Amino acid sequence: MSTPINILILAAGLGTRMKSDQAKVLHKIGSQTIIARQLRTVAELSPEKIFIIVGHQAEKVEEIARAATNEAIAEKLHFVLQSEQRGTGHAVKCAKGVLEKAHGLVLVINGDVPLVKADTLRKLIAEHERGNSAATFITIRIADPPAYGRVIRDENGRFMKIIEERDCTREERAITELNPGLYCFNIPALLVALDKLEPRNAQNEYYLTDVPEHLLAAGLTVGTVLHEDARELDGVNTRAELAEMWKRLRHQTLNRLMAEGVTIIDPDSTYIDDSVEIGRDTIIHPQVIIEGNSRIGRNCEINSWSHLTNVEIGDECRVLNSCVLVDTKLTARNSVGPFAHLRMRAELAEEAVVGNFVEVKKSKLGRKTKSMHLTYLGDATIGDRVNIGAATVTCNYDGKQKHQTIIEDDVKIGSDTMLIAPVRVGRGSVSGAGSVITKDVPPDSLVVGMPAKVIKKLKE
Repeated sequence: MSTPINILILAAGLGTRMKSDQAKVLHKIGSQTIIARQLRTVAELSPEKIFIIVGHQAEKVEEIARAATNEAIAEKLHFVLQSEQRGTGHAVKCAKGVLEKAHGLVLVINGDVPLVKADTLRKLIAEHERGNSAATFITIRIADPPAYGRVIRDENGRFMKIIEERDCTREERAITELNPGLYCFNIPALLVALDKLEPRNAQNEYYLTDVPEHLLAAGLTVGTVLHEDARELDGVNTRAELAEMWKRLRHQTLNRLMAEGVTIIDPDSTYIDDSVEIGRDTIIHPQVIIEGNSRIGRNCEINSWSHLTNVEIGDECRVLNSCVLVDTKLTARNSVGPFAHLRMRAELAEEAVVGNFVEVKKSKLGRKTKSMHLTYLGDATIGDRVNIGAATVTCNYDGKQKHQTIIEDDVKIGSDTMLIAPVRVGRGSVSGAGSVITKDVPPDSLVVGMPAKVIKKLKE
């Protein structure tokens, strides 16, 4: 693509058929909002600027959009308010001020088309440049046409105009070539045509679909690109359509993963985001959910009823039944669960084990360290080869702020030990069952009691 590319996303609508107080583009497919998915796609085109037309819940849409992008893309975002929704043409007219300062081409995309692929947009741009057109838009064919605009051609097959479904005659409604709402415009030509739009239609709105006809009348060229996969360009108008789109995308993702060597025992009950990567020979059991930017290595096993979000899991790890892992890293050969909860940058070094009913929050467990039962480890740094007894708690909160617990290598923490942070347990030390550790424990010491006291130096 030799010409600078800009993106204009029409995201101002409420989506009344969603029966929701939330803007349509804020609804989710999997774990990602519709607007986040579109931004992820258009970012692949390396655009100069991304303009987003906002209306209903404008501030929320802007907040979510910025949070969904990296810093480089966030700098390219510009939000334009459409305070009164009077059609797609009116939405683009609201952006005239920012478009006048842009250069090159602008892709205009409806905000409710979340599964469009970057390659499809590249194809549109390439055809636009090849035809030296003022505007080029994608068309699709559907035998039983939905409520899309019809593409009208003359007897020689040349494009004439687009007529919105509500304005069609009975004969025009029978036309199967449709306009799904993806356009590429030369910006100067678009700006001139926008001034000619008038709300002369059943909706009393300004239609963007009238722009190509005005361009033709001015002696300019309008091109079309027939896209074979109409379902890729489906819009979302109802919650049923939202669910159907997620189901379709989910099965595409599962089929891709299985083709890459992942065993998914029951695809019908497994929910994996399309952003997830999983290594070969990993086994995913039924009723598993894996979301967000998750990476799972080779030869792992994720058991039933576990829910993983934004995890990084190395090779040969096992997540047993009914675990919840969020923003967590397992390095390699780890075992977690059943019924374990790891969150907020929890990290396990190689061969560390977390057992049943253990919660690990914002803590690191060293190599071959084990915490097998009924324990809370929060804001802790735990060394190698440490054994944490059942019912241990790092008491990290004093009512005002959180404090750190440090447990050095080769320590044994007895059952029902309370560690009152901030506190450090020295290398090779042992706590007796039921101890309450309120002060630092020297290395190689046995501590017992409430509060715990050193009763023996172990090396002696």
